[in-house]
Amino acid sequence: MDKNWTPIFTSGNLQNAELIRSILAHNDIQSVIINHQDSLYKFGDIEVCVHRDDVVKATFVLKENESPL
Repeated sequence: MDKNWTPIFTSGNLQNAELIRSILAHNDIQSVIINHQDSLYKFGDIEVCVHRDDVVKATFVLKENESPL
């Protein structure tokens, strides 16, 4: 992965990561989901990453939405 992507959210649940990605997309912030989970046992983390130039804006957007995740 490119060094310019920064994780801003980590979860063990793919649906939570997709919700965060959707909120970011709604606010015109490009993001990617990186799934580090084991495919069989489903343990590990799922990260939502944004470009390093968007970290402050993405953090602000998530705080404004007060995500309970």
